[in-house]
Amino acid sequence: MALAIGIVGLPNVGKSTLFNALTKKSVPAENYPFCTIDPSVGVVAVPDERLYKLAEFSHTSRTIPAIIEFVDIAGLVKGASEGEGLGNKFLSHIREVDAIAEVVRIFEDDNVIHVHGHVNPVSDIETINLELVIADQQTVAKRLANIERDVKRGEKGAIKEKEVLTKILEALDKGLLARSVSLSEDDALIVRSMHLLTMKPILYVLNKKAGGRNLDELGDERFDKLLAYLASLGAHYVVVDAGVEHELSQFEGEEKEMFRGELGVKDDGINNLIRKSYEMLGLMTYFTTGEVETRGWTIHKGSTAPIAGTAIHTDFKDKFIRVEVVFWQDLLNAGSYGSAREKGLVRTEGKEYIVKDGDVMEFKI
Repeated sequence: MALAIGIVGLPNVGKSTLFNALTKKSVPAENYPFCTIDPSVGVVAVPDERLYKLAEFSHTSRTIPAIIEFVDIAGLVKGASEGEGLGNKFLSHIREVDAIAEVVRIFEDDNVIHVHGHVNPVSDIETINLELVIADQQTVAKRLANIERDVKRGEKGAIKEKEVLTKILEALDKGLLARSVSLSEDDALIVRSMHLLTMKPILYVLNKKAGGRNLDELGDERFDKLLAYLASLGAHYVVVDAGVEHELSQFEGEEKEMFRGELGVKDDGINNLIRKSYEMLGLMTYFTTGEVETRGWTIHKGSTAPIAGTAIHTDFKDKFIRVEVVFWQDLLNAGSYGSAREKGLVRTEGKEYIVKDGDVMEFKI
């Protein structure tokens, strides 16, 4: 399952620095707008200690983690939906991702220019989201115009689509995100094919800066207003220091934690971001393990065993017979697969089984 998250935001908020920290891949991060013209894609491992414990348990030759793709998309500016800056190209890149990581600057630094001349996180979010809303208004209005002839002919499908899209357009006209509209499963299917920007889940990445004047540390009312605003949206957010995380990305293990302590950064912001992205998308991991390979497989929560099997190969859904399942910790505690089986910890499940996060599975086809 290849899932992609687009990193967006105004120029100079730390998007490319964050991308560098996420992927250890060198992309431009100079201090001026439109430095990043073409999106860069990085494949990021989902941090999961369970995978490596299983690999050690199985004496595995190869260990492959679950992954998420992050796409570095150049800075949006006010008027992007009308073609300002490099807006139309960037909006098309956002349309291609599954979710959005919206980087929001929460630091002041005289050496890092702000495109609007001052730091106001809520205003920055409103600027970005408004451009996404306007782009969606154009998409929905165009679609409504295209189906009007079919509506007049009384085609049921077109009539239903107009009803749903009109509801979406009314929300967009109020400046609301399309995902704020309550839709049935059937209604959601109609909208999904349009790839609306504001239907995508958004994770707000609040970027601070070591040595800068960070709003959260200063008790600044702008930060309080930001948290209240995010709460009103029911939004997911995570606080990171992209610059520090980029520096730390050059180190591993104990050395990394030592430098983290010296810099006064308690949490691993990048791991928190990846996990939060995974959670926001409603994803989880199951495992396969053996001497040749131990691997984490990404699936949506609530997936049945045959659907989960398609992460390995699409044929697994149609050819599915049964699957042997054991919870990862139970397997480790048992000491061996044979012992786990003797203790009744290994179960045989059929097509209706709902896979759980942390299941170790062996498919029979």
